[in-house]
Amino acid sequence: MKKILLIGNSGGVGAALDTAWRADGNDVTGLSRRGDAFDITDEPSVNIALAKFNTCFDVIFIATGGLETENSRPEKSLSELSQSAFQEQFQLNATGPALVLKHAPKLLHKDRPTIVAALSARVGSIGDNRLGGWYSYRASKAALNQIVHSAAIELSRTHPKSVCVALHPGTVKTALTEKYVGKHPAVSPDEAAQNILKVLNGLSTKHTGLFFDWAGKRIEW
Repeated sequence: MKKILLIGNSGGVGAALDTAWRADGNDVTGLSRRGDAFDITDEPSVNIALAKFNTCFDVIFIATGGLETENSRPEKSLSELSQSAFQEQFQLNATGPALVLKHAPKLLHKDRPTIVAALSARVGSIGDNRLGGWYSYRASKAALNQIVHSAAIELSRTHPKSVCVALHPGTVKTALTEKYVGKHPAVSPDEAAQNILKVLNGLSTKHTGLFFDWAGKRIEW
């Protein structure tokens, strides 16, 4: 049995991960805005929520994120850029996970394997960008990838058995993507969760700081 802290367990992928982990007999603690008034974009909220734990987790998984925010949609061209959209996307997709990572080390084992993973997106890859557009979302996920990579380097010094990675779950049929899937191949949240668990189960310290897709293949930065 593993002890798992799942940030964002009320979203599509997060809820499916919660179900899958529990079905395997694991001890899952979930945190979400909907269920716990947990605001990943507010440091006091993150600090208070994580400070209440006096145990270490085998896995800390950040399943939060958003393609849209209250006031923004993915941009198709430079003319659609707005300062507020960038700020909202970075708050949700980059700053929020960074705040969790800031307060996470005290919840990680130092003497045995422990995993920290964050949901990213292939569109955050600069090298893989062939279509352009979606400026604020792409940039926020690219920032998240850099944050994860840097955190992995730091954690390896204090937690030598830790693995810290960014994961692309594929295109998942959720409320997040329903307007944008079109004819693009997509999987259910349950299938995405099973794919993610397979990737997590195959990780070792040699993988820390890297970016993987749902099949365990490395994605270029």
